[in-house]
Amino acid sequence: MPAIEIYTQPGCPYCVRAVQLLRSKNVAFQEINAPRGTPERQQAYDRSGGSTTVPQVFVGEKALGGCDDLMRLERQGKLNEALGLA
Repeated sequence: MPAIEIYTQPGCPYCVRAVQLLRSKNVAFQEINAPRGTPERQQAYDRSGGSTTVPQVFVGEKALGGCDDLMRLERQGKLNEALGLA
């Protein structure tokens, strides 16, 4: 199963919500602290194709997007498959 990574920053309510959703799926993931102006934030920007917001979620090298994108996938019943659970 590809690694799941989420770039977050402290105090971000969208990051908290996305992390809670991933935890509810009982999947292993790495949370990467990426405050504005850090190399980690630049890495998230580069990997996502230019998205400047956090969180940014990746499964392997595939960008799933941010919190709203995860919630949309969940509502559509597609998040488990996107995370490699299906």
